[in-house]
Amino acid sequence: MMRWLALGLLGLAAAIPAVRAADARPRNVLFLIADDLNTMLGCYGDPQARTPHIDRLAARGVRFERAYCTFPLCGPSRNSMLTGLYPNSTGILANAEIFRQSVPQQISLPQAFRRAGAWAVRIGKLYHYGVPNSIGTAGHDDPASWEIGINPAGVDRLEEHPEIFSLRPGNFGGTVSWYASPRDETKHTDYLLASEAEWVLERCARQPDRAFFLAVGFYRPHTPYVSPQSYFDLYPRDAQRVVNGVAEDQADLPRAALGSANAEEAKMTDEQRRAALQAYYASITFMDAQVGRVIDALDRLGLAESTTVVFTSDHGYHTGEHGLWQKRSLFEESARVPLLIISPGTTRPATVAAAPVSQVDLYPTLTALAAVPAPTNLQGQDLTPLLADPSREGRGWALCQVTRGSGDAMYSGYSLRTTRWRYTEWDAGRQGRELYDHANDPRELTNLAERGEHAATVAELSPRLRSAVQASFPASGQRPVVKQGNWMPMLVDP
Repeated sequence: MMRWLALGLLGLAAAIPAVRAADARPRNVLFLIADDLNTMLGCYGDPQARTPHIDRLAARGVRFERAYCTFPLCGPSRNSMLTGLYPNSTGILANAEIFRQSVPQQISLPQAFRRAGAWAVRIGKLYHYGVPNSIGTAGHDDPASWEIGINPAGVDRLEEHPEIFSLRPGNFGGTVSWYASPRDETKHTDYLLASEAEWVLERCARQPDRAFFLAVGFYRPHTPYVSPQSYFDLYPRDAQRVVNGVAEDQADLPRAALGSANAEEAKMTDEQRRAALQAYYASITFMDAQVGRVIDALDRLGLAESTTVVFTSDHGYHTGEHGLWQKRSLFEESARVPLLIISPGTTRPATVAAAPVSQVDLYPTLTALAAVPAPTNLQGQDLTPLLADPSREGRGWALCQVTRGSGDAMYSGYSLRTTRWRYTEWDAGRQGRELYDHANDPRELTNLAERGEHAATVAELSPRLRSAVQASFPASGQRPVVKQGNWMPMLVDP
């Protein structure tokens, strides 16, 4: 039924003006996003990861070495990325919410392309979904963003739940869980997503005068880490690392820094840690294979030269670092994301941009590349100068935030990442501070914030952080707020 509807909409293409770049050809966007993926990829230097297709994609454009989400949790991050606004401006600080509840007038990134005449299509997860139970549904989607939404579901959702191991039995999406599937990979959701993307690209190729914004949201490697057994076999369990020295690492940390920990993960045995890491790697490689299929279709259909490709994730992910798993921390593993941008005629192959950038920068960048009108209230920077010259410094920092507590006791933590430093304040410093020197401590094992010899660095970075936080609110001086429990939008002074 969905494909027949899509065909009908494609038939209307002649009546809709095409989006054209300066060279009079359509400038398309292929937006690929993984779920809960950190930088455990070959192109980011991971010695174990087998990700040949993402690595091949990185070799075609710019790889951003220091790219960061705005909030390391699915719903806030994705709403921020797709609106071009920080979470303080969208009002989305938790999952299961959509920006239409708080800033309904905002034009989303795909909606901007759609309003300009492009064909906007979503396959899989772009806004928040409850994984795995929302697979096969529209989740917390924004219908105004797309002409078509396609929601396949495979055996990982429809058949395999009773077989999945979970640290919390019966709960798969909120805790570490995994399963080596004996079923053929063609039956799994991410494979079906790639197949739908191939189908859509074939139809796009038949409409060369109309641009497209095709967003493909893969579910892997989000927990439960499910992929076919053959992908598990690539990563022998006994060869997987276990993070040691956790107690010593945590000794100089404020309590809020570890607020994302949970009891089940803290009690994992070393055997379970190795099994979970094996499954996480397996899911990454399975997802990588599906990315390869989509890129191959783009090439085969002659669309690559007129298409900007983005590959990223909604946030990073812990696999035992600092004693943590999953997300919702302000450490590098949780805040940092992979980001590749390939824009023919704009980017040079196999280049690396070292400047800190944010996913809030994607909206102004993609609209600039396609000459698509964008809202005037976007809060990110246009990365096209960095695409042309990756040695540029850009803004020079990226801001990330999380919340701790609930109700009247809820407070925020903010982290500023520069090329060298990560500086974090919890509740404006009242709940602690952190400072890490990435030139000498890339694993963020030594908190320097309270050491006298680094007082000058703290004195320099603290006002920069607070200025960035202030800029993350709307220019009007008001912001939408999520009232936990019964959610309702409201405006209060920052």
